[in-house]
Amino acid sequence: MTTNRTQGTGGPGRSRGRTWTAVRVVRERNARLYLAGVVVSGFGTSALWLASGVWVKDLTGSDGLAALCPLAMWAPTLAGPLLGTLADRFRRKPLLIGTSLLLAGLLLILLTVDSPHGLWLLYAVLFVYGAAGVVHDAAESALIATAVDRSLLGDFNGLRMTAGEGMKLLAPLAGAGLYAAYGGASVALLDAVTFLLATVLYAFLRVREERPAPPAGSHRERIAEGARHLWSHPALRPLVLAGGATMLCAGLSGALVYAVVEGLGHSPAYAGVLYAVQGAGSVAVGLCSGPALRRFGERRFAAYGIALLAAAVALRAVPNDPVAWACSAAIGAGLPAVLIATLTAVQRETPGPLLGRVTATADTLVFTPNVLGLAAGAALVELLDHRLLLIALGCTLSAVAVALFQSAVSAERTASRSPSDASPA
Repeated sequence: MTTNRTQGTGGPGRSRGRTWTAVRVVRERNARLYLAGVVVSGFGTSALWLASGVWVKDLTGSDGLAALCPLAMWAPTLAGPLLGTLADRFRRKPLLIGTSLLLAGLLLILLTVDSPHGLWLLYAVLFVYGAAGVVHDAAESALIATAVDRSLLGDFNGLRMTAGEGMKLLAPLAGAGLYAAYGGASVALLDAVTFLLATVLYAFLRVREERPAPPAGSHRERIAEGARHLWSHPALRPLVLAGGATMLCAGLSGALVYAVVEGLGHSPAYAGVLYAVQGAGSVAVGLCSGPALRRFGERRFAAYGIALLAAAVALRAVPNDPVAWACSAAIGAGLPAVLIATLTAVQRETPGPLLGRVTATADTLVFTPNVLGLAAGAALVELLDHRLLLIALGCTLSAVAVALFQSAVSAERTASRSPSDASPA
């Protein structure tokens, strides 16, 4: 695929009359079923994410052991290149159905956890849950690229982000209420039911998949193929690098949120208000990402989003409530831009047989720095003034945005050169 295609699926002339294509996405049967599956399974996952930590805290009284729950779910992301090979080894629709059924059955094990002696079982389930989730996401992304009109991938990924963020606003509250009323086992049962419902939705997808060709080369070579594709591709490499740098800074910034709240003179619970405003910003950008991607292209759209994020992170140093709300909304709008742009570019620029490995590898490279940033931020906030850290992060993100924007401009100049310019006599 050419660089022109990477920079956007069409110019202003082609996008005329298609400004609000989110409606077209919802009208597509496969896209509609996919989005419903994302909403249903995402609701259960978000509910379990919160409830698992509260569950461990109630059983042990330990904050450290409670913090291990999200770590257990995140850790398998590091093995994304390895787990992504499964998404390329099997047909994606049966793999999605099988993975959802596995997760539904796995969660039922948690019904037996009722004392600190069963914590090892809870952590084991969460770890396998995270690993299966990596395979599930890779297979889902690869199947979307074939089941949804390619011109609507940006719109679909934006709506997917909107649906996911919407669930993050609602599901934790529902999970907390269910946990308070009936305990952790009830939340695990709810999550299992959501995966069963998602399985039914996936079963109704209408896709035709060829049986994958037998794997060629050694297992190590197949694992490395996804990273090799990302690094050698002139459009994907800058996006993935920018995404990883952005998520590292986002992790550092996220670790400072309670210091920001303290600077505003509020109790720690006020962080929930800022997170809710941030989620609203993410919902909004998800709705308009498709038209924005067609207008600006993946790299420009991501660069503008990172620039907005940079300004919002730096301005968080100002101890003022309205400014803090505006910054939270801007962070919610700016951060998803690079994630949506990267996923859409990967889907468009990667051959189908490689898509599972490339998606999983890209997720590892983009999201792992976020965990490292959270850990580093937790240490730095005890040593340095959070306002200085926020300003430094804003400057760093600005540099990332400028580099990505220059990459987009360079690609456009290269694409616009005529053959005679490229090879002068």
